Amino acid sequence: MTGGGTGIGKAVAARFAAGGDRVILIGRRADVLERAADELGGIALPADLGEPAEVERVRADLAERFGTIDVLVNNAGGNVEGAGAGEDVAERWSGNFRANVLTAVLPTEAFRDLLNASGRVVFVSSIAALRGSGGSSYGPMKAALHPYAFDLAAALGPRGITVNVVAPGFIEDTEFFGGGLNDERRATLIAQTDTGRAGTPQDIAETVHWLASPGAGHVTAQIMQVNGGAERGR
Repeated sequence: MTGGGTGIGKAVAARFAAGGDRVILIGRRADVLERAADELGGIALPADLGEPAEVERVRADLAERFGTIDVLVNNAGGNVEGAGAGEDVAERWSGNFRANVLTAVLPTEAFRDLLNASGRVVFVSSIAALRGSGGSSYGPMKAALHPYAFDLAAALGPRGITVNVVAPGFIEDTEFFGGGLNDERRATLIAQTDTGRAGTPQDIAETVHWLASPGAGHVTAQIMQVNGGAERGR
């Protein structure tokens, strides 16, 4: 589980742990990761997944300690184009490329030979990949994961491994907005849904858990939208 220390990642890890699975949390912030691992009874492996050497270190650790992987959930990421991002277009776009593409592609490529037959790979994308992100590079970077997942599904399918994408809409109780979401913006996002509510990390956790289950064994190369209908733009 990458990006497993808080929010969606932690909720997904908790869902697997509740089912008796051993969860390994990977992320940059060692203190946050350790607290989550202690709470869930999991294992923390701090690493910057945008750095190839760090990814290779984690791969070696996983191979030595566990040998194989049943499920890889690529959740690490976020919009690094904040208020202090500056005007340098190359810097802003390369920042989100590193945060959202490299942190998913590097571990997937490094760990793919460790995946068990009938294993699962899940990428966490965003509604922004399907309808834009207000001019930032976040949506395009998340969208880059979609064709990668399709190609990976074709490559790994003969081994019985499925590869899917989960694209959340507005999810509360995460660090995504950095405390900068006012009541008016929150109401607007909720009003775009058909369900009349914000999503929760548990909504995403249940979807990911199902995709990893035997019941989803013939579901691959799909984008599973979890947004209450908001992608339709109401």
